[in-house]
Amino acid sequence: MCGIHTGVAGFALPDSRGEWQGMDVDLCRGVAVAIFNDPTKVRFVGLSSSTRFTALGSGEVDVLFRTSTQTMLRDTTLGLRHAVTYFYDGHGFMVRNNLGVSKVAEMRGATICLIQGTTNEQVTADYFRSINVPFTPVLYERTDQASAALQAGRCDAFGTDASQLAGVRSSMPRPADWTILEERFSKEPYGAYLRRGDDEWFDLIRWYTYAVIEAEEQGVTRANAEEMRRTSVNPNTRRLLGVTPELGQSLKLDPAWAYNTVRTMGNYGEIYDRHFGPSTPVNLPRGPNRLWTQGGLIYALPLR
Repeated sequence: MCGIHTGVAGFALPDSRGEWQGMDVDLCRGVAVAIFNDPTKVRFVGLSSSTRFTALGSGEVDVLFRTSTQTMLRDTTLGLRHAVTYFYDGHGFMVRNNLGVSKVAEMRGATICLIQGTTNEQVTADYFRSINVPFTPVLYERTDQASAALQAGRCDAFGTDASQLAGVRSSMPRPADWTILEERFSKEPYGAYLRRGDDEWFDLIRWYTYAVIEAEEQGVTRANAEEMRRTSVNPNTRRLLGVTPELGQSLKLDPAWAYNTVRTMGNYGEIYDRHFGPSTPVNLPRGPNRLWTQGGLIYALPLR
């Protein structure tokens, strides 16, 4: 049972057949492959920002892959634990081009759409207070509601994480009419969230996420995973792909758990490109989500 967003392009959005698609969705499916070697053995539960942690804490879902920022207070006060950072983002603002705004400080007296129960609510209030500029927040339960309000003129701007703004813009009838301002006002590292007290489940989600990243670091892809499992002499690759069984044994999984995941879902870069790459409507450059070897922040701890 995987908690995901109620709908934002790039992370989680139903396609024309009603099937969920997105990076968070694929990470959920990858967990099902790691455990069951079957990407269909997952149920998706769309959760709003204000209900997601309650749903996880009550057992309605087993894990959240839901654009959820890792923060100290969330980690220490909710009875939950976040795992690995799998996406780095920052708070931004989107405005209509004809508003004539190039910097957020120019939005004196602006009405800003925000999603209730998010870090963006606090980030926006903190920033405008710090520069002594008044604004009026308008809170919505869901991203699609805020997007509709923005397009209808009920808000001058929409404040949320830049990746989600890019996803919202890609779904608009006239994306070219909107600008995502360049400034960023926060660190928003997304991580999977789980309930405290289940250490084996935490270990699985943690090291599964690292394995998907490690596969990209080692150049293991959907297309070549089988060949690399058969021919690679690199000890790290052989461990990752289950030729030697110790990683799977440590998680009580099949030795081929990571191999099955990459062969089915792809590595981190393949998942990112599938939903944010240049051939998608979102077209969000990887930026800090590049591998550490390419100047980014994505980094797998050693799988050994």
